[in-house]
Amino acid sequence: MAEHKRILSRRGRLLRTAACAFAALVVLGAGAGLFAYFKFNGNIRSVDIDGRLGDARPPAATDGSFNILVLGSDSRAGDNGSMAGGNTGDTARSDTAMVVHINQDHSGAQIVSIPRDTLVVRPDCVDASGKTVPGAKRAMYNSAFESGGAACAVRTTEQLTGLRMDHYLQIDFAGFARVVDAIGGATVNTTVAIHDKDSGLDLPPGEHHLNGQQALAFVRTRHGVGDGSDLGRIELQKQMVRSLLKQAGGTGLFTNPVKMWSIGDTVTKSITTDSALGSVNSLVGLVQELKGIGPDQLSMVTLPVETAPSDPNRVVPQQPLADQVWTALRVDRPFPPAVVSAQPQNPAQAPPAPAPTAARSTGKATPKAGATR
Repeated sequence: MAEHKRILSRRGRLLRTAACAFAALVVLGAGAGLFAYFKFNGNIRSVDIDGRLGDARPPAATDGSFNILVLGSDSRAGDNGSMAGGNTGDTARSDTAMVVHINQDHSGAQIVSIPRDTLVVRPDCVDASGKTVPGAKRAMYNSAFESGGAACAVRTTEQLTGLRMDHYLQIDFAGFARVVDAIGGATVNTTVAIHDKDSGLDLPPGEHHLNGQQALAFVRTRHGVGDGSDLGRIELQKQMVRSLLKQAGGTGLFTNPVKMWSIGDTVTKSITTDSALGSVNSLVGLVQELKGIGPDQLSMVTLPVETAPSDPNRVVPQQPLADQVWTALRVDRPFPPAVVSAQPQNPAQAPPAPAPTAARSTGKATPKAGATR
């Protein structure tokens, strides 16, 4: 009997010890969670877009759909100085611009890339210091961000599209590379060799799993593939968006809260948002809403453009296709087939050049296309 009591007493002590340890872990876990929450909130930079733009804006949709303006900044400040080559001095421009439209039931997205050299009407803006930035009737699209910051970029985009930009998201070079590394890299395919001394990218044909620095070079590459145009680079960026979504889905990022928190520090340090998205709760809520959207639920186009009559190095929206793109987003419908069929080719996935035609049995060489017979 005494031995039995000693066993029960020892078991009781073990249970009490285990209970105390569990309680301590819960308290520590809660403390760590609170620490992470406040740390991540402190990481996020936000801009009060609504406050700066006021009420003179396109109305917000009432059907549940919404639009996000996503910008990639080419600032060389801080960690960006040694990344992706090139030089912009002390300024920062919106080197990449995408209007992301989320459909009514948040089951799919349409993305429109706006070429940076598109000539647009840039309205009067107020910059971050409160200074008025005069508008221009013919300005490069990416000059809006350079001249007046995020609010001016949003106002210019709304002027161009006639659509309300409900949210704003910005990432710079270093931030992009960090996020790619955080989710485990990105896989791309190329049918041609890419060598760009400006971006530092050197890829043979084939499939490649890129780290953050390489992924940044890939989306920055222009001169190393295709005709060297910004339109070709946009196609590379589209391929990267699909790859990152696939990679993020494969890691369980959109369905695993633990995984989301594990990379939260990286993501929140890397972005600037509008004030409505400027908290961990808001960002997590957005991710949860959109977790069902993967590569197969994306429709991506480049704004149809044509060479500007006044400058062969600039482009202007091609009508009526450009207006058809914005109308499709406004009414939450697919892009018109005419727009989709006119899209530029991805220079990294160009079909192989046709093999030379074999000489005829007569021994005479087959003439080249366009040659005089």
